[in-house]
Amino acid sequence: MGDWSFLGRLLENAQEHSTVIGKVWLTVLFIFRILVLGAAAEEVWGDEQSDFTCNTQQPGCENVCYDEAFPISHIRFWVLQIIFVSTPTLIYLGHVLHIVRMEEKRREKEEEQGGKKEKPPIRDEHGKIRIRGALLRTYVFNIIFKTLFEVGFILGQYFLYGFQLSPLYKCGRWPCPNTVDCFISRPTEKTIFIIFMLVVACVSLLLNLLEIYHLGWKKVKQGVSNEFAPNRMALPLARDEAVESNMIQEGIAHPALNLPSDNM
Repeated sequence: MGDWSFLGRLLENAQEHSTVIGKVWLTVLFIFRILVLGAAAEEVWGDEQSDFTCNTQQPGCENVCYDEAFPISHIRFWVLQIIFVSTPTLIYLGHVLHIVRMEEKRREKEEEQGGKKEKPPIRDEHGKIRIRGALLRTYVFNIIFKTLFEVGFILGQYFLYGFQLSPLYKCGRWPCPNTVDCFISRPTEKTIFIIFMLVVACVSLLLNLLEIYHLGWKKVKQGVSNEFAPNRMALPLARDEAVESNMIQEGIAHPALNLPSDNM
């Protein structure tokens, strides 16, 4: 299988601009998918077609039965899954790099104009990119599409060949003369690996759902705090106005209402 180092470097850059849950998701993707797939899966499925045997000598029968049993190799299916679920994160990384580049141009423009700041900085006090505005929308869409891809590939794997491999596969596809028995090599080991990859996909899906909830709850709290902040500021003013009104009604002079006397 190909070298995953380039994709790993890109995902590592994306990890710097993600939430805590997003960083956990990238760790699960890189360790439990990319590394395990590259280190172990290819060894398990190395004899997938060569050791798929059928009890017939009919030319072509064994090949068509293998094609019916495995429309797409598990290895290639998981590689496609990794590519698809990683693509939204890479698009988000591209947006981050675009914003960083625009920030650099803005700083150069401010220096030319004498240091006059036009917009607030995009980084916080720790030097990290603030996830807000258009970048926040891109991040949310990134999570949504990752979730959809995860669900799609889990369902696709179930409908293609299920989550368990049986040692015996019966095939009656043409040009086989009749229903023949075909045998799969190491079905138990492959089934364990299939379940492992399924669990990792479910964990990844759960992390995506938790991150959507986390971002949604965070935005709700910000909206509520912004809504009640003006009211909290208005309370002291209203209280002062009420006190001043009572003082005037009771005939008590307010310092700000000291008027000159007519005798003067």
